[in-house]
Amino acid sequence: MEIRILRYFLTIVREESMTKAAEVLHITQPTLSRQIAQMEDEMGVKLFDRSARKIVLTNEGLLLRRRAEEILELVDKTEKELTRQDETVEGVVSIGCGDLAAVHLLPPLLKRFHARYPAVTFDLYTGTADHIKDRMDRGLTDIGLLLEPVNMEKYEVIRLNQKEQWIVLMHPEAPLAALERITPQDLKGLPLILPRRMNVQSELAGWFGRDFEKLNVIGTSNLPSTVAIMVRQRLAYAILIHGSIDLYDQRKITYRPLSPELTANSILAWKRKQPFAIAAEKMIQYAKDTLLAE
Repeated sequence: MEIRILRYFLTIVREESMTKAAEVLHITQPTLSRQIAQMEDEMGVKLFDRSARKIVLTNEGLLLRRRAEEILELVDKTEKELTRQDETVEGVVSIGCGDLAAVHLLPPLLKRFHARYPAVTFDLYTGTADHIKDRMDRGLTDIGLLLEPVNMEKYEVIRLNQKEQWIVLMHPEAPLAALERITPQDLKGLPLILPRRMNVQSELAGWFGRDFEKLNVIGTSNLPSTVAIMVRQRLAYAILIHGSIDLYDQRKITYRPLSPELTANSILAWKRKQPFAIAAEKMIQYAKDTLLAE
């Protein structure tokens, strides 16, 4: 016996008409009749005297009406209590993330969560995956949005559908800006700034092949903001993730994708068996329910 069907039943009783009840419920009259008939078959009773000109309850129908009203009153009371409980959830959820395209997934997720738990606020921290992971290990950050590869042995992970694309960042008037895509040969001998993370450099080494050790690497960096200034001043080309430059003025700085294409995955992670505050627990469960469903 479903709560929805009990509501249908009480609407019919109140309207004293199957047709009027269907209009109120915004469903078709045959659909409503079929739902009620199915409930009668399941219980093995007749709820309405259909020989009368208007809806008349049988003895069984009268009993169900009384019980249905009691059940739905309890259901409504429980829903209100749970809603009030949600409103009492408060605190700060700390979220660490890199400069990634996957960051675009966060605003709608946080907006819906905040609508459900208006007393919860968010502390957003930007850093590399290694730095954020270290903060998560020390309990300073609850949830991390990270770029793979990263060791997640002690973490629970949701792998996101968003692909992260590696690019070459450059001045708009740089010679390589005339190309549509950048190959390893195009970068040979040119001054480069690479990501600081060693496991990311390993990924790039696989893309460059045997010439990786011969590159003219003049520096490394952990985040793209400083790198962008260096590139604008024509110090070097930089290899980084496309999602990190969405807000840059393309008249002052531009990019080209790598060829062959090189991509990476983003993950949402939190430490396994970590005691979280109630706000963070709610956020983690909401992220799991939402992102896994999508």
